[in-house]
Amino acid sequence: MKHSLRLDAVQNPIIPYVGKLTKENAGTISFGQGIAFYNPPPHAFRKVQQCLADASINRYGPVEGIPELQHALAQKLKSTNNIDFNANNSLVVTAGSNMAFNTAILAITDPGDEVILPLPYYFNHEMSLVMEQCKPILVPTDDLFHLQLDKLEAAITKKTKAIITISPNNPSGAVYTKNELIAVNELCRQNNIYHITDEAYEDFYYDDRKHFSIASEPNTNEYTISLFSFSKGFGFAGWRIGYMVIPEHLLSTVKKIQDTILISPPMISQHAAIGALKAGESFIQSKRNAMSQKRKMVLQALTNLSCLKNAPSSEGAFYALLNIDTQMDDIHLVKMLIEKYRVATIPGSAFGLHGNCYLRLSYGALSDQDIATGMDRLLEGIAKCI
Repeated sequence: MKHSLRLDAVQNPIIPYVGKLTKENAGTISFGQGIAFYNPPPHAFRKVQQCLADASINRYGPVEGIPELQHALAQKLKSTNNIDFNANNSLVVTAGSNMAFNTAILAITDPGDEVILPLPYYFNHEMSLVMEQCKPILVPTDDLFHLQLDKLEAAITKKTKAIITISPNNPSGAVYTKNELIAVNELCRQNNIYHITDEAYEDFYYDDRKHFSIASEPNTNEYTISLFSFSKGFGFAGWRIGYMVIPEHLLSTVKKIQDTILISPPMISQHAAIGALKAGESFIQSKRNAMSQKRKMVLQALTNLSCLKNAPSSEGAFYALLNIDTQMDDIHLVKMLIEKYRVATIPGSAFGLHGNCYLRLSYGALSDQDIATGMDRLLEGIAKCI
């Protein structure tokens, strides 16, 4: 008996690998998985308590999400993202934005189609494409990990179905400018392909950066797919709630996929999401401020790391991507840092960065004290290992 051969081409997930090493080495401080340090707002738990007596939460709901959450999300998208709803677009609630991405790929591609991924990519995006038997076309970004339109344009072929953008970016922390995103979106329009924009980290941007949703631009509804998540801004990682704004002509296809894989998003999680939205911008702003301080701690500590090829700017999200001046393999360095110095990171090769030694630091889950201790360990470990 054999497993599916197409899965042999899919990279093994890096987070469980690093997580296993971390558990095997007690006391390790992990800059690994990208999660927030806080819990959902109290509004979410109050809403859950209110709905527990409602028998409907124990049954299947609408494929696209319950009306109360649909309405609340439409209001949020209008006020925060400047996205309007009309006859040309639709809103679908999903079990996290990873599911939304996989659903989008299933809805718009066939085996052998090409999808353009700027480097570094989010590993689950690349894994999803390979799993669905699409061909990821990898396009380099510039030295600050921002988009290069000429290289994206040159990568388009007759088989191209979409260009993916992630802003704020995982793993680089780059926040693409409005002009960058408009240019990519226009390129998609001209070539009759989709623009899939992953905005899971929309709440985290720093200094003079701002998040911009390309679906807020007029006449983009027909070919723009926007993905959002509750996991980061609202601390909802375990509740598995995301949502997508899609062209209306994809709705019946997307509902087929969701009904087959999920049937409907978790009912109790949808009610929790309704409650979370009532916490408003003040909740998000407080967490962004706290995350900004953690970012400053990390970037300040990195000024003492002389082997960096470039100083990371980390304009958004809660990541710092380090380019280490060494010939050492990144996986080997990650393993040594955990086993000898009790500090965990994620290797850049998981994000498609080969030929150089990159490490991704995720500071979003850590206390300030753990960041300070972890950065001391990291700097000592890198200095002695390379």
